[in-house]
Order: sequence, then C-alpha cells, then structure tokens
Amino acid sequence: MKLKTIILAAGQGTRMRSAIPKVLHTLAGRPLLGHVCALSRRLADSDTIVIYGHGGEQVPTRLAHLDVRWVEQKQQLGTGHAVMQVVPEIDDDETVLILYGDVPLLRDETVHALLQCVGERSLGLLTVRLVDPAGYGRIVRGPAGAVARIVEEKDASDTERAIDEINTGILAVNGAQLKAWLARLDNSNAQGEYYLTDIIAMAVDEGLSVRTVQPGDADEVLGINDRRQLAHLERVYQRRQAESMMERGVTLLDPARFDLRGTVLELGEDVEIDVNVVLEGDIRLGSRVRIGANSVIRNASIGDDAAILPHCVIDDAEVGAFSRIGPFARLRPEARLSDHVHVGNFVEIKKTAVAQGSKINHLSYIGDTIVGTGVNIGAGTITCNYDGANKFQTIIEDGAFIGSDTQLVAPVRIGKNATIGAGSTITRDAPEDGLTLSRSKQISAEGWRRPEKIKR
Repeated sequence: MKLKTIILAAGQGTRMRSAIPKVLHTLAGRPLLGHVCALSRRLADSDTIVIYGHGGEQVPTRLAHLDVRWVEQKQQLGTGHAVMQVVPEIDDDETVLILYGDVPLLRDETVHALLQCVGERSLGLLTVRLVDPAGYGRIVRGPAGAVARIVEEKDASDTERAIDEINTGILAVNGAQLKAWLARLDNSNAQGEYYLTDIIAMAVDEGLSVRTVQPGDADEVLGINDRRQLAHLERVYQRRQAESMMERGVTLLDPARFDLRGTVLELGEDVEIDVNVVLEGDIRLGSRVRIGANSVIRNASIGDDAAILPHCVIDDAEVGAFSRIGPFARLRPEARLSDHVHVGNFVEIKKTAVAQGSKINHLSYIGDTIVGTGVNIGAGTITCNYDGANKFQTIIEDGAFIGSDTQLVAPVRIGKNATIGAGSTITRDAPEDGLTLSRSKQISAEGWRRPEKIKR
C-alpha cells in the first residue's frame, strides 16, 4: 500500500498566547510537530507532507532537518482548504492519512488499525467518546448505528450537542475518492470555512462505509490548544515513559517525578533512579547504575556500577564503570571519564579525558586536559586554558599529585609522579618525580596591629 501522510500544522493557536506557532511548542523537549512527524516516519512507505501557515517560515526553518515536504497554506480557510493545497501531490491509488501537528501522543497501533479500515468501498475515521465533548464535532449515526455525518458544534442542534462521540479529525481514505470529495466542498457554514469533515457525509451518500476506530485512551488523541492542555499531555507522556522504563527493569523511586525527554538506547540490569531526574537525548546506562535526585543527564553514557550522586549535570559526556560523580558536579561536553574515577562536589570538567583511578574531588575546574591514571587533583585547582582568544591544553601524566589551590596555566605538562605544591601557579612544565611549587616568601610583620574603628 502506497501511503501519503498529510499533517495539518497551519493553525495559529491563539489560546497559547504566544508569538511561537503552536506546533513548535515542545512536549518532552521536542516540538509537537516533531512527535507527529516521528510517527509518520515509523509508518512503512509513508511520504509525508506538512501543511504550514501561521508563523510563516518559522516552522519549516526550525524543523528543516525533518524528512518531509513543506506546503504553505497562505490563507487559513479550514481543514478542507488545507488539504486542497496538496491535491496535485495525491495519487489516485494511494491511501491518504490525515494527521494533526498538535496531536502528539497518537500511538502507532491506533494508526495501523485505522489504515486497515481503508478499502474500495470504505474509509477509516478515528473517533473517541468524551465525558465533556464541548468544542468538538459530533459523530451523528443512523438508526442502524452506521456513521451518517459529522456536525461541528457551532452548527449542531441541542440534540446533536448531547452526543458524546466526537470526531478527532484523524482519518484514512483512498486518494482518488478524497480528491473527488475535496472538489465538492463549500464553505456554507457558521465559520465560512471548508470543513474536511464534510467528506464523511459525501462518502455515506455514495454508499461507502465509514469504519471507526477508537484509541486506547482519550489522551492519545487530544490536541493542544492552551498551556494547561500542554502541561496535562506532558505528564501523560512522562507517565508512559516511566511505565516503559519500569517494564525494562528500572527502579524509579517515584515514577511521577521522572522525565525522559529522549531515548534510552542501552539499559543494563538493576538501574535505580531517584526523584526529579531528567534524561535527555541519547542515553546509555550500564548495569547497577545509581542516579541521585535532581540530576540532569543529556546525551551521555554511564558505565556499570557507576554512582551519580544528587544534583549533577552530565552533558554529552562518558562516565566509566565504578566511577563516582558528585554531588553537585558538572560534566560538560567531551568529558570522557574512564573506570574508577572520582569527581566530587562542585567540580566542573570540560573537554577532558580522565584515565582510570584518578580523583578530582573538590571545587575544581579542569578543561581541555588529559589526565593520566592514578592522578590526585586537590581542592580549588583550575586549568587556565583560555587566554581570551584561544584554548590550550594541559597534560597531567600518570601518578601526579596536584596540591590544593593550584593554577595550571596552559599549555603546560605535569610529568609522571610529579608533585605540585599547594597554592602554586604553574606556567612551565613540571618534571617527573619531583616537587614543583611557586610561592612568595611568607613573612610576619612584627608590631603590626589590626586597625580599630575610630570612636566619635
């Protein structure tokens, strides 16, 4: 089956009260439209077209990386008018799937069931029953229970408004039939718009069967029109993510306080995650990893038996097995830590490789550095890697000991098993096995007295 997916994403979203087009607002760190396009990409043989409008080029510019074709609806004259913009792109023999750019939680299995409804004399329509159907088009069924038509709420009678089965707008239909029905649409309604839903009555008049599919739950087909709905669906999405992680064997100390805004590509056994942890991007977690409360981990790999203590930020970094990070540590991009490395509180590491068994335990900044095995870096140490224009590298060889409150002014090399005395500023290479330090002479001024306040 050839499949063309048309995603309607031209709406303004006035209730969002934002200069940002509605479909660019994010859920789990990804634009709403990005979620829908991801679903489309997972469908076999799907050719995807996105209809955009409000916000002009903001939408295709922001999402230029998506494998879709962009078509602009310059005037927003309804959903039917939007689909009319791509009639020349629709082949007679393909199935057309209509999705919406602000409905981010639709499940693959629901769409597959909908596509199975399309035949020579049938089309598929996704409907749902709501306790409060206000604002939605109602599904009007005939005496035998077959779908007869869809009526928009503003055009509905009191009896029709009492119907609790509503139209989601999501449908699947044969291309030739869709084109014929679109050519017959008019805008004789309260809104003066071309409703795509009017094709349902046309199909019924021609004797086609409108086969309906219901989603697993109502949240799956809810669109986002304001920030309260956005917040609601964020929590729905995160609950799904938490349930998926627990099914994969992860212990979440509080599933309601866990956010996954990316993909866990690799996952070992017996991982434990404390509250308020956020995982973003591509994540790899080894076995028996422990992640402490309030940590943010983005595009990172954490080795077996590693412990991430509370309040850490790990961004585009690697942590080796049996390592211990934090609390309050920050690993910036290109921090690559080997096994059995300790990084303590208020330590920041950037673009640095730290070899096995080294320790940087307190209040230090290590950037653009190669750290050997078994190195100990004392509290308050910084690598002075930037001269205001260029970055330079520091090399600390195996077994070196760096005393507290040391500044290593790059480019500089600290030799194997070298010791740097506390309080030193090192501007030249330090030799192996020796002590290097730089301090001014300590003096005590005899007879000095601390100044006192003058009494007035």
